[in-house]
Amino acid sequence: MIDLKALRENPARFADGAAKKGVRVDIDQILRLDGERREAMTEAERLRAEQNRLAKESGPEIGRLMGLIKKAEGAEKAALEAQADALRQKPAALKGKIAELEARLAALDTPLQALLLQVPQPPDADVPVGAGSEQNVELRRWSPAGFDPARPFEAQRGFKPRTHLELIEKLGLVDFPRGVKMSGSRSYVLTGDGMRLHQAVLRYAMDFICDRHGFRATSVPVIVREECMVGTGFFPAGREQTYRVDEVGRGETHDLFLTGTGEVGLMGLHAGEILDEASLPLKMSTVSTCFRREAGAAGKDTAGLYRIHQFDKVEQVIICRADEGESRRWHTTMISIVEELLQSLGLPYRLLQCCTGDLGVKNADMVDIECWMPGRGEAGPDGRPAGAYGETHSASRLYDFQCRRLNMRYRPGGEKGKGETVFCHSLNNTVLASPRVLIPLLEMHQNADGTVNVPEVLRPHMGGKARIG
Repeated sequence: MIDLKALRENPARFADGAAKKGVRVDIDQILRLDGERREAMTEAERLRAEQNRLAKESGPEIGRLMGLIKKAEGAEKAALEAQADALRQKPAALKGKIAELEARLAALDTPLQALLLQVPQPPDADVPVGAGSEQNVELRRWSPAGFDPARPFEAQRGFKPRTHLELIEKLGLVDFPRGVKMSGSRSYVLTGDGMRLHQAVLRYAMDFICDRHGFRATSVPVIVREECMVGTGFFPAGREQTYRVDEVGRGETHDLFLTGTGEVGLMGLHAGEILDEASLPLKMSTVSTCFRREAGAAGKDTAGLYRIHQFDKVEQVIICRADEGESRRWHTTMISIVEELLQSLGLPYRLLQCCTGDLGVKNADMVDIECWMPGRGEAGPDGRPAGAYGETHSASRLYDFQCRRLNMRYRPGGEKGKGETVFCHSLNNTVLASPRVLIPLLEMHQNADGTVNVPEVLRPHMGGKARIG
């Protein structure tokens, strides 16, 4: 959630940010509701102060009248009782008006909060403006020695590359028909060395991020309450991509949701907490099963293992101080970690600066990393794919957007219980997602006979195996 005070002070910034992201939200209506709410709050506070003043001033006078009433009789007594009742009624009358204002505040707060949840994080000023992924800007690319994605695979390796679909069928690595039989479209079963390679890359990535870069290994729930999805910014905009567990229909008080990334659980761990500034940054990593509905029409670029409903992912999250410069430095660091990982696997990749229309609701900035996949892309002259980059990672900088929603704060200066708290900043990035990463691994390390070389760094996790097939 954005800072309402900041929106009041500069509504044009948020309106412009929403427009650049292609998000429709009524900023004027937010300001109207906020204005009415603030007026009601001010009036309620004024009436409470008046109620307290009257109660304080009338107390002694009522006491004096009660003393006179005890001695009075007849008409005099009735008159004194009327005066005492009138004094009692003044605070009571204000109580009713205050109750009406509180009801008004509640009625205004619901639509106001709903609208605030729709306001996206404004993109940073240095993010290029664009409508969608087609306007993303390439930053740089890397390839291992002896390979250039700009040249035909066959010209460099001496044979036509097989697609990952051909390789997994030949090597018996994935069983799609039985996966579909059990769970429907975009389902699969990893088998034999396919499952072993999947586990190997996950274990390697987890060891890589923790052992080399000091992230703390952490397990997280993958079934969470709605407030975790709202708090991390995946709701309300991304609800249609999520699997819902209908618990309310079973008599429970709330439904549950399957998470599409370990980011949700890692961020939810410290929701509602005031963190010790000395403990920042928190550097956490998890490996978790992820679930996404992946709505939309199927196509050649979504075939096989590229776009599926269930996968496993090693995720990195950083929670740091509320400082833009520090957030930017950590963003650069997280990206460099993934580059180091991909280079160790010998996978060509490129970095794309996402434009405003491809950032999503919650990000101030995002850089995608795409790996080269020889079996992807448009067909060449021979009718076979000519190769293309495919997204494998996304590194996001969110400032206080998630931490504000999750009420995650710290006190600058570190004095416990003293001073104002501020909301933390958060960042996240994929370390590795599998089985999607198996596509470039299999296709880039294939041999002419259809076997696949196992990258050296993965062999310890494959029982020393150097080749599949």
